[in-house]
Amino acid sequence: MTIQASQIYNRQAPRKVRLVANTVKSLPLAAAFQQLAVMDRNASILVMKVLRQAVANATHNYGLQVEDLAIKSITVDGGSLYKRFRAVSRGRAHSIVKKTCHVNVELIEKKDIVTKAKPAAKTAAVKAAPEVRSEDTKPKAAEQQKSAPKKAVEKKADK
Repeated sequence: MTIQASQIYNRQAPRKVRLVANTVKSLPLAAAFQQLAVMDRNASILVMKVLRQAVANATHNYGLQVEDLAIKSITVDGGSLYKRFRAVSRGRAHSIVKKTCHVNVELIEKKDIVTKAKPAAKTAAVKAAPEVRSEDTKPKAAEQQKSAPKKAVEKKADK
């Protein structure tokens, strides 16, 4: 089960918020809160608020404990742009673009996390078993290698 929370039309540039979100998205939930508390960026406050909102949704709506949750994803998408202008010389105007972003957080229960299974290691008996080669194939290959250079030498000698 995934629990979602979002904050839309936030007046911060998505690139700056994405920098903070990528830092904490791979951490456990408790470590993510600690990391966000000590980060010296305004975007960390936004990401922390959305994480708290997602945790509140999980505890209130589904009765889950904070210890049972993990971060599935944190995405930061660009929102609409506020276009303004600033008057400059000669009656001209320079454009000012004020960016907004949408922050989406998805939490998941720890029991729902699927781990990638590693392939089973070979057993010691299989590793220790020597390779078996048939005796009749080995001499044929050796004869072919030896016969090819002799023919080339004979041709050179004839010329």
